[in-house]
Amino acid sequence: MLSNSPVSVLLCHNLPIVREGLRRMLTAVRGIDVAGTTDNVTQAIVAARQTRPQVVLTGLTLGSVSGIEVIERLGREDLDPPPRFLMYATIDDNELLTAVLWAGVSAVLADDASLEEMVLAVRVAARGQVMLGPGVAERMLTWFRGRNEKSSAHTTIPMGEVAVRSLTPREREILLLTASGLSIDDIAHQLFIGPTTVRTHIYRVRCKLQVKDRAQLVSLAYQAGLMTPP
Repeated sequence: MLSNSPVSVLLCHNLPIVREGLRRMLTAVRGIDVAGTTDNVTQAIVAARQTRPQVVLTGLTLGSVSGIEVIERLGREDLDPPPRFLMYATIDDNELLTAVLWAGVSAVLADDASLEEMVLAVRVAARGQVMLGPGVAERMLTWFRGRNEKSSAHTTIPMGEVAVRSLTPREREILLLTASGLSIDDIAHQLFIGPTTVRTHIYRVRCKLQVKDRAQLVSLAYQAGLMTPP
């Protein structure tokens, strides 16, 4: 069941005029609360720890780091629940767009998106769902079809393996340890991290792989060829 409380959003962007424009635009929308704005990853981490935003909006770069690194660094934070990410940028490179999607964003909008598209993307991301702006979706579909035609003669990759490729190295490690039968406390002890951080990683893995429970995680790990059957 969805909460009636406003969706909190942290705005991260290099350009002051963009940050201020987004802040004014979203502040005027009923049901959305702008938790803060920032132009660098350090401030973004501090703000995320303090405000626990449901959605973090970022551009392709933030200060001296990429938007992908922003997503990955915030994803490693001990935030409960973990925030969802919205990439706000025009991405002309297909490989870069793929990398953004693999980083774990919930929504991608071109920087010419309308207010309606932005509001919808924020709300969709907050619900844990996925949204691509019309131009982004069309670009990805065209690229996917082209790649599919070129690779039709090759051996099909199992869907489990394709899904696992979306995981970060740490998430893959968590998946392997979970599939091996380790408890959350055992994984935390082995990786020298807190149990809450482990739970956050497992939550993100389950969302990316679209599985409901531990049993399905284990099954997918075997399907992807990561585990050796006993």
